[in-house]
Amino acid sequence: MTNEASGRTEFDYTDAEGVEIAAYEWAAAEPVGVVQIAHGLGEHAKRYEAFARALVAAGFTVYADDHRGHGETGRRQHGGDLSQLGRLGPGGLKATEAAILRLTDIARDRHPGLPVIMFGHSWGSLMTQRLLNEHPRAWDAVVLSGSAFRTFKHLESGPLNAKWAGEGANGYEWLSRDPAVAEAFLADPLCFYADVLKLFGVADGLRLYGKPAPGLAPDVPILIVSGSEDPLSRGDEGLRLLAEAYRKRGVRDVTVKIFPEGRHELLNETNRDEVFAALATWMLERIGQE
Repeated sequence: MTNEASGRTEFDYTDAEGVEIAAYEWAAAEPVGVVQIAHGLGEHAKRYEAFARALVAAGFTVYADDHRGHGETGRRQHGGDLSQLGRLGPGGLKATEAAILRLTDIARDRHPGLPVIMFGHSWGSLMTQRLLNEHPRAWDAVVLSGSAFRTFKHLESGPLNAKWAGEGANGYEWLSRDPAVAEAFLADPLCFYADVLKLFGVADGLRLYGKPAPGLAPDVPILIVSGSEDPLSRGDEGLRLLAEAYRKRGVRDVTVKIFPEGRHELLNETNRDEVFAALATWMLERIGQE
């Protein structure tokens, strides 16, 4: 099904556990590359519509899925019971990650020879880090957005809105300086507050922690991008340590870009156009299309 207004085509694929995954494509007329988006916890792929359209304008075809337990995938998994959103289903975190890789395969099958860039945000970036350890050449370049060094010291597991808490707070000020972003999140029936341990269980919750592994591809560039006020990373130090950990594992091109005063969702920030442009430029440069 194609939404003419957005240029978005919706399709499904079935993962190894038999779960039907809802997926989306925004197609460029003559793509120079493919960008795959892995969204965060408690949200869904259609929230990336504006970014996807900006990437299409830059020459990329874009793919994204609603991860296990999220968006349309989660709605179908749980028979329309939105109170169950966030529960990943059979196979848990590892099956969720495998379904992300399956979409990578679909993108490569549809666009043979084109480079594929992964853009992972928040939870999506943590899964991307994990997948990169096991599949170092799954993608030709990687962007980690709203990410963190996956240690107990540097990955915030407490209340993310603590800095903005108080009378009149809605609990989602941490997402963006633009108040309309929190309002839209609260009004979206497919967005929800996500308690990782409650939804995933202890075993899968602990799997989100870890560090870059040996055997990474030295020629797969990595961009770590964040807002200076993003609570998930507990400050810039952890992101710079993450970059250094990738360099120590032999990755030659690792860049950290911090946007001053930006909060967790840079793509929904007040300077989102600047962010879109910076991301598209980095991507085009890394695939030789600058």
